Amino acid sequence: SNEEDNGCQQNGASRRKNYQRKNRDGKKAGVEGSQQRERGKKAPTKDQKESENKEKKTTKEGNEGKNKQKEDRKNSTTSASSNSSDEESLSEEELAMLMEQVEQKKKLISMMRNKPWRMVKKLSVLREAQAFVEKFEGALGKGKGKKLYAYKMMMAKKWVKFKRDFENFKTQCIPWEMKIKEVESHFGSSVASYFIFLRWMYGVNLVLFGLIFGLVIIPEVLMGMPYGSMPRKTVPRAEQATAMDFSVLWDFEGYIKYSALFYGYYNNQRTIGWLKYRLPMAYFMVGISVFGYSLMVVIRSMARNANESTADGDDDNFVFSWKMFTSWDYLIGNAETADNKFASITTSFKESIVDEQESNKDENIHLRRFLRVLANVLIICCLCGSGYLIYFVVKRSQTFSKMQNAGWYERNEVEIVMSLLGMFCPPLFETIAALENYHPRIGLKWQLGRIFALFLGNLYTFLLALMDDVNEKLAEEDVVKNITYWTLLGHHNLSVGNDSTATPPPLDPADVPRGPCWETTVGIEFVRLTVSDILVTFITILVGDFIRACFVRFVNYCWCWDLEAGFPSYAEFDISGNVLGLVFNQGMIWMGSFYAPGLVGINVLRLLTSMYFQCWAVMSSNVPHERVFKASKSNNFYMGLLLLILFLSLLPVAYTIMSLPPSFDCGPFSGKKRMYDVIQETIELDFPLFVAKIFSYVANPGLIIPAILLMVLAIYYLNSVSEAYQRANAELKKKMQMQREEEKNKRNNKATTNPMLQDLEDLLTQSTKTESHPNQEEKKMESPDRTSPVRKPGRGAVPDGSPMTGGRGAAFTPPSHVFVTQPLTPGVWAPYPGQPRPRGHPLGLVPGRGRGQPRY
Repeated sequence: SNEEDNGCQQNGASRRKNYQRKNRDGKKAGVEGSQQRERGKKAPTKDQKESENKEKKTTKEGNEGKNKQKEDRKNSTTSASSNSSDEESLSEEELAMLMEQVEQKKKLISMMRNKPWRMVKKLSVLREAQAFVEKFEGALGKGKGKKLYAYKMMMAKKWVKFKRDFENFKTQCIPWEMKIKEVESHFGSSVASYFIFLRWMYGVNLVLFGLIFGLVIIPEVLMGMPYGSMPRKTVPRAEQATAMDFSVLWDFEGYIKYSALFYGYYNNQRTIGWLKYRLPMAYFMVGISVFGYSLMVVIRSMARNANESTADGDDDNFVFSWKMFTSWDYLIGNAETADNKFASITTSFKESIVDEQESNKDENIHLRRFLRVLANVLIICCLCGSGYLIYFVVKRSQTFSKMQNAGWYERNEVEIVMSLLGMFCPPLFETIAALENYHPRIGLKWQLGRIFALFLGNLYTFLLALMDDVNEKLAEEDVVKNITYWTLLGHHNLSVGNDSTATPPPLDPADVPRGPCWETTVGIEFVRLTVSDILVTFITILVGDFIRACFVRFVNYCWCWDLEAGFPSYAEFDISGNVLGLVFNQGMIWMGSFYAPGLVGINVLRLLTSMYFQCWAVMSSNVPHERVFKASKSNNFYMGLLLLILFLSLLPVAYTIMSLPPSFDCGPFSGKKRMYDVIQETIELDFPLFVAKIFSYVANPGLIIPAILLMVLAIYYLNSVSEAYQRANAELKKKMQMQREEEKNKRNNKATTNPMLQDLEDLLTQSTKTESHPNQEEKKMESPDRTSPVRKPGRGAVPDGSPMTGGRGAAFTPPSHVFVTQPLTPGVWAPYPGQPRPRGHPLGLVPGRGRGQPRY
């Protein structure tokens, strides 16, 4: 009845609309007819038209004047009531609706990226929403607070934009970020990890240079004794003639040897200048703080890398799917950046393919073990031979140093041999490592370890040979010390009589006998090694990479074979050799900075030029590796090597500080038995008495040994706890993986069985419906004979009101959904769903029927 009433109302409304439309059409027709009748009249004359036009002009002018007066009145009234109208223009309902619309627009802006629209539609809708929000967001305030609210919203937007711009500015302030990204996009993360490591080393050396330059070099230059005022700051008389020759300066002799670059330049006065600056104490503490700061930074970086590697989660699932669908950055707007991103994605796919191939590789385990043992034997022979060669060269250089007319090769034989070993041994190791056939990442670690062992063996062999030279100079110092003492005494006696008390004239510092100053000699050796390493690295890049690439590029057109595909081809970037070169060079810096404070400045310049030079060489002369791989997790391995060489670099410096006596006539510790005596002197003279007692108790071996044991036990406990956490983390990852696989199997099984169950269910419902219709027809035909005698209940009868019948006289209605949970009983025939059941067949277990249901 309601539907009929609604239909009547709709019909009445449509009739009324049609009637109104007809009336409007009739009126329009009448007006058009009257206009046509007026046109049919006689046309007016020219005089009548002119008079009518004059009257129209006068009426128009009068109307314009009236309209101007009305507009002036309106403007005056609107300007007077603007404030009140702004406050009363929007009611509370309109403000609520406007606020709701603004919130909807904001939500649309935030969710715009997830909309499955085309980019043109997204941009248009985004612009409209932003314009709406900017226009009406300020109107959400009430009364006088509207302007304040609009101001707050404007400032909030400005603050968000400022934070975003500041983050971009911080990213742009990271040195060489774009260069490293470009290298990574073309050569993979393994090559980029070297340049990231190089940038990190540059930052560490910059801090060390700031410490040494600000606390040691600048105070000595500004407040110390001037150059030429004392023997340690003056070139000897015998060396002044050749002190400015290039060959002498190239060997860091002459004026460079007696400058602030080396240890011997600094004075041993306890305080200098009007600030009473304690230079010997500052020199000692800065030397110790260099190692302390480096140790802290390396351990902190290793801990950060470990946290990042454990926070990555399980990356072994759906690797290629993730790379395929989530690698591209849709915010890229520059063509060059898009090319770099494309190259980076391609390289990452190559890395993942190599990892997948290596994980599924089968090999002969016995042959592989034999080849690996053979490769290790050959490499150990190479290491032993290089160590013996360096020891032989250093011992021979001591005899060359005593010769007066030694040539350039004799003076620089040690540096040349060590540089050549560092140049040719890593490629030899790489050739031998081809027998092992490791995964590229594992092979890189083995290569790094072997080159590290080579460099470390060479360095310690050099130090052992250098210690022999130091012991000889210490024995020579006793003789020179007596000569210096007798020279000064003889000058005093000759210039002043035996009975005179006048002060003698000062002896020229250039004429005073000098000791060998073994600290400066050690510093000169480290500076020579550093400079020769810089030159060898740059020459190797120019000759081995750039000239080789030019030859292959331009001569390939007229050569017998394909130079790019065959020999010599383009060079690949040697990751292991360059990384170990950095680590080895940093170890020399840590050891040599105590004897040559200016060595850190030289290393800063070396790293700065190396970044630009090697980036240019990589992009212009090298090609990506044939077997690219992901090496982002190798940074911790680099840090581990750096931590090891830091510890090994600390041992020689600690040995010289604690065991060897300093030179008597050069350096800030001259005149003391040991270098660490400066700490005891400072405690005794500058601190209260109880502080000296506390330090004497702390320095007692009875406290030091238990403290060391406690530290060892704490390290062992923490290491055990970390291993337990790692095992628990691995077990948890395995459980999560198993649970993920179980859920995946369940989903797959459900996806395959659900269509079959649905089809079976549809067929069963159809069959039950077709069988229920004749039952209802029979019941309807039997319904008029209700007065007939009641049927006796038997085995085939169903009692009234039972759930099988749903009430007296009701037909059997099967359930709407029938789920098959068990297969049919074997040996019992049942019809297919939808198939008619034959009448004469005995009863069986048919789904949806009881035993006592009548058959048809």
